Amino acid sequence: MRTENENKAGAGVGTGAPDESVPVRFDTKIAVLLRDDLETWQRLNVTAFLVSGLGTASPEVVGEPYVDADDTAYLPMFRQPVLVFEGTKETLTVAHGRALSRSMPRAVFTSDLFSTGNDRDNRAAVRAVRKGRLDLVGMAVYGPRNAVDKVLKGARMHS
Repeated sequence: MRTENENKAGAGVGTGAPDESVPVRFDTKIAVLLRDDLETWQRLNVTAFLVSGLGTASPEVVGEPYVDADDTAYLPMFRQPVLVFEGTKETLTVAHGRALSRSMPRAVFTSDLFSTGNDRDNRAAVRAVRKGRLDLVGMAVYGPRNAVDKVLKGARMHS
């Protein structure tokens, strides 16, 4: 599903049909911010967990199901790229506060979740800590591009 601006950007001139040569520009952004001291396996695990929550809270981020040439069906995925950023523990804490103050859809992953083994214990670990004291290792956020950019100010693209 495209937004109104995305539909305009992809529409053919005067035809109402999409012009496949025009790049699709999204007026929203999906971003993950990871703490820069994580191991590679932790970065991958945290990213996967974080983005799984966005589709349930903001169903418009999910596109249509995929089908191959043999009519084999596949699950839908996000309709736009997920940008991954990294920053210090302090950068993550500030970004978290900014996302909260803007009431943006967000997901968090704390260091405690590396030692739990199931969803119930994960939720209990987060529930046990006040928001200002969470030991964040990752956060996902979704919203208008400019708002996400403001939340992530000070973070850098993951390398």
